[in-house]
Amino acid sequence: MKYRAVIFDLWQTLVPWDAVAATRFYDEMAVTVGVDEERFREAWVAQRKDREVRPIADHLRDLFGGLGAEPDLDEVLAMRREWTKRSLQPRPDALETLAELRGRGHKLGLISVCSQDVPHVWDETALGGEFDATVFSCDVGVSKPDPRIYEIACERLSVEPADCLFVGDGANDELPGAERAGMTALQLRAPGEARTPEGENWTGASIEHLSQVLDLT
Repeated sequence: MKYRAVIFDLWQTLVPWDAVAATRFYDEMAVTVGVDEERFREAWVAQRKDREVRPIADHLRDLFGGLGAEPDLDEVLAMRREWTKRSLQPRPDALETLAELRGRGHKLGLISVCSQDVPHVWDETALGGEFDATVFSCDVGVSKPDPRIYEIACERLSVEPADCLFVGDGANDELPGAERAGMTALQLRAPGEARTPEGENWTGASIEHLSQVLDLT
């Protein structure tokens, strides 16, 4: 066995990110909050990094305050949880790949840069319970490519970084970050899907389908 553990990114790796659906949802939030849609989207995008390392309720309270809005926070949180749960649909080959890796004896980890909506609904999704260790940036207070987030995953899996394969689409500089932490990095470069500039510029090893991980472990 080449790697004791395989650690995955979430969005645009295990789960495709639907940018059109996300924008539609931001507009729904804006209507609920009572703020101009474009103004809301600008604030939402600008403050992404904050909500990825803070409790979502605290982030939304500050966001709405800055927009001069006072919506029902519980209503907005419920909206976000429901949308997140609907959005967490794995790629067609994701669950089979995870099951095969587990069957071969690999430990499975997840490192996600996300807001707290994801861990709040995680156990209700198809991916809940599939991993030996999950690390959500919003819970640990650090994000990729900070080496600490990779170290936390290794600690929870009881493995050394050199024994880990990290698989991600390349956003958040996660692939070089994994390498700097001592892991082997592999990009999922799914055909026809948009990539961030960091992902587009990655020149290291890559695959087009998650199932191809099985050939490299």
